[in-house]
Amino acid sequence: MTIRMGTLISIGCLLAAVAAAQGVGQGIGQGAGTGVAPVPPVAPVPAPAAPQPAKDPLKAQEKAQEKMVEAQEKIARTRANMAQVTTSLGAMSGELAYERGQTALDRHRWDEALADFTQAASQAGSRADGALYWKAYTLNKLGRREEAVAAIAELRKSYASSRWLGDASALEIEVKQSSGQPVSPDAQTDEDLKLMALNGLMQSDPDRALTALDGLLKSAQSPRLKEQALFVLAQNSSPRAQRMLEQVARGSANPDLQLKAISFLGPRTTIEKEGRLVHQSPSNHGQILFEIYESSSDVNVKRAALNAFSASGDTDRLLQIAKTEKDAELRRDAVRRLTSLKNPAATDALVAMYGTEQDKEVRRAIVTSLASQNDVKQLVAVARTEKDPETVRYIVSRLAGMKSPEAADYLMEILKK
Repeated sequence: MTIRMGTLISIGCLLAAVAAAQGVGQGIGQGAGTGVAPVPPVAPVPAPAAPQPAKDPLKAQEKAQEKMVEAQEKIARTRANMAQVTTSLGAMSGELAYERGQTALDRHRWDEALADFTQAASQAGSRADGALYWKAYTLNKLGRREEAVAAIAELRKSYASSRWLGDASALEIEVKQSSGQPVSPDAQTDEDLKLMALNGLMQSDPDRALTALDGLLKSAQSPRLKEQALFVLAQNSSPRAQRMLEQVARGSANPDLQLKAISFLGPRTTIEKEGRLVHQSPSNHGQILFEIYESSSDVNVKRAALNAFSASGDTDRLLQIAKTEKDAELRRDAVRRLTSLKNPAATDALVAMYGTEQDKEVRRAIVTSLASQNDVKQLVAVARTEKDPETVRYIVSRLAGMKSPEAADYLMEILKK
């Protein structure tokens, strides 16, 4: 009995110990029902970090300097681009002011002309020297002769090689000869009367008329009178008159007259042949214009020549310029003028040129040319060879507006890709 009771007590103590051990385990795992605070798990000991190499202060300084140089170069490029844009805008403003001044001169609005030419001269563009000349001319018309002489002196000083200097010398003589005489801006010589006299003299005595015309072109006359005199010269088919016109077109006179003479070389004359009207240009005018184009570095002269080629329908020379001209903007201009002529041979040549043309805007001009002629076949052909996605999208946009089976077929090809 005593042994059994002792055994039972030992078993009870053992069960109590086991229960207590299980309760502690539950408290650790669950933290509930034991009255014992849960023991947080032990965090793993992190592995020791790999030793980092010490930074080289010299290399860090070199990288910083490289970044600084890159930033400075970027700033310099931005400033250069901004300066170029500003210069272009100034030149454009000067051109517009110059044209306004010419219009004001023709209308005898001297104050407006003076303001416009003063603005054009201050822009230092391609026509700044001409603007100074017309500023002096306008000041003389207003009776402000000392200022006119000062403007001529500024022209000589700032543009020592200007082709306006001959006209300026003639104007200066006129200004000094008229000094001390009262001037009224409204007291104008009758330009129409002079032109009537010149035309009459051209009919009765052409040689004397041409001599008088040559002197008039070199005198200090208004732009309108000089241009009209040049027109009279262009209408005369005599060898002497044509040589005089050619000399002016090649630059023997001031730049304004040169541009006007070039324009007179372009238009075709209309003659009656075998009972019908035929348009033709003098056989040597095209060659003269091309020589002027090739020898000049003045963009205004080159554009005037392109206008003349277009007016005379000279597709061969326009194509030659479109293919060989280094200036991409002038090539685009030549392409646009070819478009207006609507010559099938020119269209084929433009398509052939498309494959070798590097300038994207020139290629776009060719696409526009083809689209304006509704040449779907050629548009699809260039679209299939074009690698630039933006240009392809432009071609597709033009094809999308064309009601043509070929255009629709190509658009379906795109949808199936």
